[in-house]
Amino acid sequence: MSVAFRRESDEEHLEPKFERPIPAGPNLVTRAGKALIEQEIATLEATLADASADGMEAIRRDLRYWQTRRTTAVETVAPADGSAGFGTAVTVRMGGRTRTIAIVGDDEADPNADRLAFGAPLARVLAGADVGDLLPFAGRDDAIEVLEIAPLAD
Repeated sequence: MSVAFRRESDEEHLEPKFERPIPAGPNLVTRAGKALIEQEIATLEATLADASADGMEAIRRDLRYWQTRRTTAVETVAPADGSAGFGTAVTVRMGGRTRTIAIVGDDEADPNADRLAFGAPLARVLAGADVGDLLPFAGRDDAIEVLEIAPLAD
């Protein structure tokens, strides 16, 4: 048999395991975001005790990610001047539809639930806006009308 068809072990052909990527920039979190990090760590630590040898490495990788996020977390509150920004819920009218967008940290973001990371394009457009402002977005000068701004409730 040719050497090209021999395989020493299955391990040499497995895909390499990489760390979970850490989002660039500061790790801003709301109070709820900080609690989310603590809950993820507690869940992973509990799971690690019962994990099989195969699953331990993935759990440890996730645990390293969340521990790093806990270490780098900067709890941030809504702007004191009442403008839109990190930690606020902004009610807007876009394309004839009204929606309330929460501007949160990267780990708290859930675009399907209108929870956007502060670095998302729409969140960046909203940052610094006041009630009544018309904001440009997607090539239109008046695409977004800001209707209401409130600090996020925990």
